[in-house]
Amino acid sequence: MTVRHARLARLLILPLACFTASCASTYYNAWEKAGYHKRDILVSRVENTRDAQQEAQVEFKDALEQFGSIIAIENTDLKTAYDKLSAEYDDSLEAAETVTDRIDSVEAVAEALFKEWEKEIEQFSNPDYKRSSTSQLRDTRSRYSEMLGSMRRSEASMQPVLQTFNDNVLFLKHNLNAQAIGSLKGEFASLQDDISVLIREMNRSIAESDKFIAELRG
Repeated sequence: MTVRHARLARLLILPLACFTASCASTYYNAWEKAGYHKRDILVSRVENTRDAQQEAQVEFKDALEQFGSIIAIENTDLKTAYDKLSAEYDDSLEAAETVTDRIDSVEAVAEALFKEWEKEIEQFSNPDYKRSSTSQLRDTRSRYSEMLGSMRRSEASMQPVLQTFNDNVLFLKHNLNAQAIGSLKGEFASLQDDISVLIREMNRSIAESDKFIAELRG
């Protein structure tokens, strides 16, 4: 990543609550005056989403490892087990919410970019230029749709894991006894399968993101 894009990546986390049409327009205009166009912002947000997905992978893997260690130990201190699982769930939920926020931010700037592109195409008087730009827009939109679809599938793959974690944390909270730990053991294999799906979908999404970034920069 260049210094320019690294700086942009740090700065371009805009609260989505601000994304009314007028607020978005003011925001993009301010960045364009500073030399950063919507294409630059889109690349930066795709990078941020990719990074959030990588961090979420680590968080979910850590949570699974913690879950496995708790159910494997005989005579586990039940309050300690609950506290650990509850903390892992909270961290996983936060990571998942960050991924969702980043994907939403990608959609917001992509929509603004494509609308601007369509308007600018209509300004061409040269039919060859207009035809070429229209074709480029169509190809970029197609690649973007593939990437966004992959992002959303990776996002959706987190929900079964979060639901299972939440169920088990609540069950342990309500049943702090040895039988509760035994019941959790039956959930571990299912959780492993769900996290395997999650990792696979996220890796696909990350690969699509890297491909899209390379094509926009190319």
